[in-house]
Amino acid sequence: MKEEWKKLFHIFWAFLKISPVTFGGGYAMIPLIEKEIVEKRKWLKKEEVTDVLALSQSVPGAVAVNSATFIGQRVGGVKGLIAAALGVSLPTFGIILALGILYIFIQDNPKVEAAFMAIRASVVALILYASIKVSRTALLDKTTIAIFIVGIPLLFLFHPILIILLGGIIGIAVVSIKKRLGYTVTFEKEEEDEEDKYWHYMI
Repeated sequence: MKEEWKKLFHIFWAFLKISPVTFGGGYAMIPLIEKEIVEKRKWLKKEEVTDVLALSQSVPGAVAVNSATFIGQRVGGVKGLIAAALGVSLPTFGIILALGILYIFIQDNPKVEAAFMAIRASVVALILYASIKVSRTALLDKTTIAIFIVGIPLLFLFHPILIILLGGIIGIAVVSIKKRLGYTVTFEKEEEDEEDKYWHYMI
């Protein structure tokens, strides 16, 4: 029982640390989740985190909260889910409440406007970095690269949920066809020399 509560506290603490510094929402927290959950604590693999993020975007709600609850559930079951949800929500709630009150008094301050302008630019960099990190575990072969290329322009025309569902349907169909044709289907990249193998993909 003591070990279980210790694990739940670690889940809560991990997301409590991540939440306050994720300006820009769930996408900006991806690099921090990978560093804390995959590299430091080794609770999940990179591929599992990518799956969780894809699932988080395909259901209603904030990506940050969805990701935390899914990861919490994978690591610690229902209790882990609750611990992660509380950890990721409490700091944000407190900060937003405080900023909401403060903003009434400082909204016209030039220094505050300059700070927010710089933060917005930093968020773009964080999201771009997160996209690169996720692509290393998501772009496995020619098929996934083709889906990625076709999906970008479609996002400007259709709702993201439709694109996610379409990608899922295409993935199931392609894997089924490859298996029938006798091809070896891989769902993960090899761990070694990941940087060198990034653009080396299989049929």
